[in-house]
Amino acid sequence: MERGKLLDNSNKIKLHADDIDLTFGGVRALMGVSLEIREGEILALIGPNGAGKTCMINCIDGFYRPQKGRIYFEDKEITHLAPHKIAEMGISRTFQNLALYTGMSTLENLMAARHAKLKYGTLKGAIYFGWAHNEEIEHRKRVEDIIDLLDLEPMRKKPVGALPYGQRKKVELGRALALEPRLLLLDEPMAGMNVEEKEDMARYILDVHDMQGTTILLVEHDMGLVMDIAERIVALDFGQKIAEGSPAEIKEDEKVLAAYLGKPKEG
Repeated sequence: MERGKLLDNSNKIKLHADDIDLTFGGVRALMGVSLEIREGEILALIGPNGAGKTCMINCIDGFYRPQKGRIYFEDKEITHLAPHKIAEMGISRTFQNLALYTGMSTLENLMAARHAKLKYGTLKGAIYFGWAHNEEIEHRKRVEDIIDLLDLEPMRKKPVGALPYGQRKKVELGRALALEPRLLLLDEPMAGMNVEEKEDMARYILDVHDMQGTTILLVEHDMGLVMDIAERIVALDFGQKIAEGSPAEIKEDEKVLAAYLGKPKEG
C-alpha cells in the first residue's frame, strides 16, 4: 500500500539544505541543490547512478564540505562541523559499502557504536562501579532492544565478517540505530539483497519510523519499495534537483521518467 501522504505543511523542518554546490576538480557533483526534511517523515532521495545522492548524504553528515550553500539541523548550522560532532547532535547513517568491524560479533559491533553515548570517564570506567556500571547496563539494554527489533538474536555472537551480505546490512542498520538518531540517513540499505531480504528491510525501516518516530532520509534504487514507504520524494539528475513531491506525483513526472528511461513520457 502506498504511503505517499504528505505531512501537514506546519510540520517542523528537521533539516534544511540550501543551495548546495559540491565540486571535485572540474566535476560538479551537486549544483544548487536545496531540500527540506520534515520532522517525523520518510523522505526518499532518488536518481540514476551518478546523480549526486550519496554526495548529498556525505555533505549532511560532514564527510564532504560543500563549496557553496548551508545545511541546518534543528535550526543549527552544521555545514562545516566534523562528522563526529554531527553524529553527537543526533544524525547517524548507513553506508553503501558496509563499514563494520568484521572480526567482531554482531553484539560487539552494536556495543562499539554506543561508545559515543558513554558519559563516564576513563577513571570511572576502569574502576567500573556505581554510576559507570549502571550506565553500562543501560547501554546493553538499548542494544538488546535493537537486537529484538531487527531479529538479530540468531547472529548476536557470530563474527560479522562470516555473515551473509543481507544479514550484515541489518547489522549496519542496527549500528546506526545504536546512536539513537533523531535523523537517520540510509544510503541504499537494500542494495544487493534478494526480494525477501528487501521486504524484511523495508519492514524494519517502517518499524523504526512508526515505533520510534525517527525522521529518515532514504536513498534507494528499488522504485517499488520507495513508492511504498516514502512520504515525499526528491529526484536528482546530474547533480541537480529535477523534481519533488509525493510518490504519485513523482511517478508521473516527465523529467523523472526521462532521467530513468532516457526519454520523456509518451502521451
